[in-house]
Parts: sequence; C-alpha cells; structure tokens
Amino acid sequence: MLLYIYRPYGFYFDPTYILIIIGLIITMWAQYMVSSRFRKYSKVRSMSGLTGAMAAERILHSQGIYDVRIEHVAGNLSDHYDPRSKVLRLSDSTYNSASVAAIGVAAHECGHAMQHAQGYVPIKLRSTLVPVANIGSYASWILILVGLLFTGSSSQVWLTAGIICFAATVLFHLVTLPVEFNASSRAIKVLAGTGMLYTEEVSGAKKVLGAAALTYVASAATAILQLLRLIILFGGRRRD
Repeated sequence: MLLYIYRPYGFYFDPTYILIIIGLIITMWAQYMVSSRFRKYSKVRSMSGLTGAMAAERILHSQGIYDVRIEHVAGNLSDHYDPRSKVLRLSDSTYNSASVAAIGVAAHECGHAMQHAQGYVPIKLRSTLVPVANIGSYASWILILVGLLFTGSSSQVWLTAGIICFAATVLFHLVTLPVEFNASSRAIKVLAGTGMLYTEEVSGAKKVLGAAALTYVASAATAILQLLRLIILFGGRRRD
C-alpha cells in the first residue's frame, strides 16, 4: 500500500498513510454494525414463518417477475443477484431462515431484481463499470509503481495514468451507493405493503439493511480517501 515512497535520494515514510488507517477504521466499524444487527435480528423469527427463499419468491411474483430463479449458495451473507443469468442467490443464513434479518436481506436482493426488470439506470451503469473498475483497481497500482521508478515528465505520465485508473474504481463505488439504497428502499416498501412483516418487524429489517448500507458507504469513503492520498503523493512527486 506504499507505506514508504521511493525518491531518487532514498525512501521516506508516507504520512498520508493516515488516510488508509481512517478508511480501515470506517470499514471495521461498518462491518461491526452489519454483523451485530444481523446477528440480533437473525434470532427474531418472523410471525409469518416465511423463510428467506419463500419471501423472495412471493416478492418477485408480487412484482410480476417470474423469470428469476432462486438458488441456495454457500457462505454467510454471500447473498447477491446475478442480472446476467437472472438468478437470485441466497446464503446459508438467509435461504432457509425464517428470521426478520433473513427476510430483509432476501427482500433487498429482490430489490436488485426489480431494478433490473424495470431498467433502473444506475444499476445499468454499475454493470457497465464492473469490468472497468476491476481492471482499473489492478492497473492503477502497476502504473503508479512504474511511475515511481522514473523522474520528470515520464514519471508524471505514469502516475497520472495510475490515478485515472483508480478514479474509475472510485466512480464504481459512488454509483453503487444509489443502487444499494434504492434496493433497500424497494425492499422495505414491499415488505410493509404485502404484510410479510409486521410493523415492528419491518423496523428490524430496516435496521439490518441500514447497517448493510453502511458497508457500501465505507467502501466508497475508503476509495475516496485512497484517491485523495494518491493525488497528494502525485502532487508531491511533481514538485520534486
């Protein structure tokens, strides 16, 4: 993570690393929040008795979506919707669980299926940015490391290219925010409207999804801090 930066006259400690530490703290806090809230509401059985898989099927059908398969996937909170194959995958902690947390998470993933079915623009944009972000996240560090080996204009070209590549990753995280918040909003609205969860249970599901949303906020904040750090380092490089 470039804790030490090379200059022609040697290495020096990178004080901007504090930005990475701040990002790490934010991420750890967000992970703690989602884990603790999911753990709490995974112990609260819904009065409807519906499992996550059953709730997902009802939600999709209530929205006129019949071409999305629901599958069981191994892992904990590895739930996701695959728009390419139109498959909604629910994890061990969601698929067969009748808890408020499980139904909330399943409903959130259904929210993505609804976005896809209705042509929600941000989710289309995010899908387009996936390969760009994946390539950019790896290429950025390679370009930056190469740039650190040179001086003058050559160094500036490589560093700038690296920062631009990383900026694509930041853009992906920013676009992800409205996608995730909108999916949760759709989930809560459907759960309350269909009566699958009672008022108190809807409140619990909202807390679980709210905590989950913090992880995406944390990822975006971390990416922005890293980009800021690279810009600061690049500016310092130019003045050398």
